[in-house]
Amino acid sequence: MTSLKPCIGTSWLRGIAVLIVIGIGPSAALATSLASNTVNQTAPASLGAAYAPNIKKQPSVAAMTALGRVMFFDRTLSASGKLSCASCHSPDHAFGPPNNLAVQLGGKKMATLGTRAVPSLRYLQNVPAFTEHFYDNDGDDSIDAGPTGGRNWDGRASSAHDQAAIPLLSAHEMGNLNPAAVVEKLKKSSYAVLFRQTLGQDIFDHPQSAFTQATMALEIFQESPADFYPYNSKYDAFLRNQTALNKQELRGLALFNDPAKGNCASCHISAIKPDGGFPQFTDYGLIAIGVPRNMHIPSNADPAFFDMGLCGPDRTDLRDKTEYCGLFRTPSLRNVATRRVFFHNGAFKSLEQVLKFYVERDTQPQKWYPRGKNGQVMKFNDLPLQYHANVNVEPPFDRKIGGSPALTDAEIKDVIVFLKTLNDGFTPLAVKK
Repeated sequence: MTSLKPCIGTSWLRGIAVLIVIGIGPSAALATSLASNTVNQTAPASLGAAYAPNIKKQPSVAAMTALGRVMFFDRTLSASGKLSCASCHSPDHAFGPPNNLAVQLGGKKMATLGTRAVPSLRYLQNVPAFTEHFYDNDGDDSIDAGPTGGRNWDGRASSAHDQAAIPLLSAHEMGNLNPAAVVEKLKKSSYAVLFRQTLGQDIFDHPQSAFTQATMALEIFQESPADFYPYNSKYDAFLRNQTALNKQELRGLALFNDPAKGNCASCHISAIKPDGGFPQFTDYGLIAIGVPRNMHIPSNADPAFFDMGLCGPDRTDLRDKTEYCGLFRTPSLRNVATRRVFFHNGAFKSLEQVLKFYVERDTQPQKWYPRGKNGQVMKFNDLPLQYHANVNVEPPFDRKIGGSPALTDAEIKDVIVFLKTLNDGFTPLAVKK
């Protein structure tokens, strides 16, 4: 039996023990021995697991949501005492940045600029954990969509509570030295009593558990439908047959979906899923599109520095996968028309710029990239030359220099008008009976 143990596993041994207890199989002494060996050699599967019930008091979803909401707006959780989650993820701006800065100020003295633009936290509830091989739930399991999922621009956080820990501990964001420093701030906070009431009076006696539960509270708050995925845009009402899109909006939708025009829906899926789920306007994929280098980011002043997304520098587990260099997460386009800064490096300040870049990147690259000392256009200048082959060349990125862009100026205006139908907060007129 000892030789079987590594192959069959502890579940088989537990099964034998059960049979012995009910009178079938070997002796009770053997059963006791087997059970004892199993317990001694196998740690509980829940040990250290974030979602396992590892604290004495199991809080309700409502209680954790309320706690997470308070924490989300608490500036004292930062080293400076001036920065909260909501400072960068403003509820009044679809939980995205409240300004047009490419990167936000943070750190101990609120004097350190970050390296990436702030993404929206809305409509992330269905983001899968990162995988290099993803298969869409569309009835066809034969197509490998490649690197997909994860939180942050590089997909390195597998869940919202993993993501929540990153800004709390980042030197250029909330600036805490370690989880213990965050817990100390929670102990001194105005809602420390609420924290104990929610998670147990002894929660602060276990700092690591307290930190884990704090990030879990932030995650659960971010699962609140009314705040983070209300599905109440004009386009949602259109899909529910509660309203109609006007002619310009319909033209924009058609251009958005057309593979020979915008081809936007190839990554920003606009149709109801086969299972009935409303579109998130992202396929959760990671893609390289060669966005120009943004010299307003301090780290970019170093010509040797490159933010290459999936292969580093913030993400380190895939640094040797050079085929991933330059890939960043495809964001949802819901509420995109409320933003004032776009892409991972905040290179553009308007939707018109974004769409013109999309259709002119290859037809008029001189409009988007600087020239080198030799006078040549430095295309894809925010990515080392050896990784330029990673940049996407599917429509509308399939044109040649001097060719016609995939969209005219008038068509770009139509697409932008359609994108505005993705803003949350639309109230359809009452349907006449």
